Amino acid sequence: MSRIGKQPVKVPPGVEVKVEEARVWVKGPKGELERELHRDMIIEYENGELIVKRPSDSKLHRSLHGLTRTLMNNMVEGVTAGFQKNLELAGVGYRASMQGNKLVLAVGFSHPVEIEPEEGLTVEVPTPTKINIKGIDKEKVGALAAKIRAVRKPEPYKGKGIKYEGERIRRKAGKAGIRG
Repeated sequence: MSRIGKQPVKVPPGVEVKVEEARVWVKGPKGELERELHRDMIIEYENGELIVKRPSDSKLHRSLHGLTRTLMNNMVEGVTAGFQKNLELAGVGYRASMQGNKLVLAVGFSHPVEIEPEEGLTVEVPTPTKINIKGIDKEKVGALAAKIRAVRKPEPYKGKGIKYEGERIRRKAGKAGIRG
């Protein structure tokens, strides 16, 4: 039995949940999410808890059991607390700014890089070297953070680039300077 899959998802007060076959709607103070889950999984909503059951012990159903429960938990957590990813820019002259709804990055290219966030996501630039991404959908928040980081990944020699807050960059030694 899946250790994660058998745990019920507790739905806090103020959050509405609607389940129809494999479709789940979750509405809370921060917004509303909807997701189509795998048809084979049995989803029940009772006594303020979402419970996931699997129809058989096949490998597919065992793998979907924990995944389905985690996806629903992320939906409930997203509409109540929301999700946030923080990025840091490291490098001389590297900076970020907001122009209207667009994030503009100056990260060592001959041109600034503009990224427009998807609907439902908010991007904040508290300082020129920090970027905060907030939203209710964990998948979208993580995808936008990865897209921004991919513009200039941190390199191992000087550590310059865009990295997640708290991420450790494995550093390499530079040229050893051959003497002959």
